[in-house]
Amino acid sequence: MFRSAGRENRPMVITARSLNRSTLARQLLLERAPVDVEEALRRVVALQAQLPGSPYVALWNRVAGFEPSLLDGAVEGFRAVRSTLMRLTLHLVHVEDYRAFREGMEPTLRGSRLGDHRFRAAGFTPADADALLPGLLAYAERARSGAEMLSRLEVDRGGPVESVAWRLIRQYAPLWHAPTGPPWSYGTAQSFVTADELPERTDPDAVAAGLAELVRRYLEGFGPASVADIAQFSMTQRGRVRKALAALDGRIDVLEGPEGTILYDVPGAARPDGDVPAPPRLMAMWDSILLAYADRGRVIPPEYRKSVIRVNGDVLPTLLVDGYVAGVWRPVDGGIEASAFRPLPAGVWAELAGEAEALGSFLAGRDPLVYRRFDHWWTKGLTVAETEVFPTR
Repeated sequence: MFRSAGRENRPMVITARSLNRSTLARQLLLERAPVDVEEALRRVVALQAQLPGSPYVALWNRVAGFEPSLLDGAVEGFRAVRSTLMRLTLHLVHVEDYRAFREGMEPTLRGSRLGDHRFRAAGFTPADADALLPGLLAYAERARSGAEMLSRLEVDRGGPVESVAWRLIRQYAPLWHAPTGPPWSYGTAQSFVTADELPERTDPDAVAAGLAELVRRYLEGFGPASVADIAQFSMTQRGRVRKALAALDGRIDVLEGPEGTILYDVPGAARPDGDVPAPPRLMAMWDSILLAYADRGRVIPPEYRKSVIRVNGDVLPTLLVDGYVAGVWRPVDGGIEASAFRPLPAGVWAELAGEAEALGSFLAGRDPLVYRRFDHWWTKGLTVAETEVFPTR
């Protein structure tokens, strides 16, 4: 049985506001933390990274005096690694977390990538991938371009390989993206290198232990959370999540959330009161706090969800006000444009102006229009109440 946190063996009750503040505290969003980038990455667990600039913006929001060159160094030294992991999406994680996370994600990645109907249509089976992987991983012991990897795959296969098959194999394989240059370490050209320590893919005990570690780390960085939340974060079957929680018995607390939802958490983790102040923030695209829960209402008011999470899966850069999404922002020529879904007090706009000025200065040295290719969403049904453009230097 799981250990409860309340008297008479009854779970402690936690409110929706306290859940929100717990997320912000774990994710370093109640105040910027004076920690180095590697410690910050460990604390927040994983940063969604399909757009290379987003982890930088995410850490700018979280780390006091964030220096992007320090993240460059962690990437170049493969202490921060970018690979397909949770939700079948590119994430930036600390190298010390990678192996357990990849082992825990093995059934999901294998079933979705090697079981994809397009993989079969391209003439491949999972057994084919298993046979080809050792040679491919040996070839990528030093960084190789995508074109080089595809050519090697075709040589080993003995014939042409459709691009979709190569894409699914590389998303399944324990490959890291190698840095290819500015402005955000990873350029448009992709390069790959084999993970330093290969995860176990065929040992069920290692896979189960990996998922238990992934769940524990998720709770450290995002909890308290339900089975559904954990499954959403990782795209893992709920039955596997329950087994992972059972493996952690004695090392986690059980709480009762809104509407009686059973939640799990690590003992001693921060659970601030709901009235703790939360400063405004200009969040990165695909920021993890917007995607880490089945109950998106923890951070995104239901009425704004479709405006923020678009039909193709794009998650817009958001304004966080009092801990909740209140609008969106984008870089424009000479400034930061902030649009609120509801009228905001003058004092909040003043705080957002300070954040925007600092963000503009941060972006200026890298890519002032970092999200410019997503401007089309602002003309497709995005209803806002107020808009301000804050000039940046």
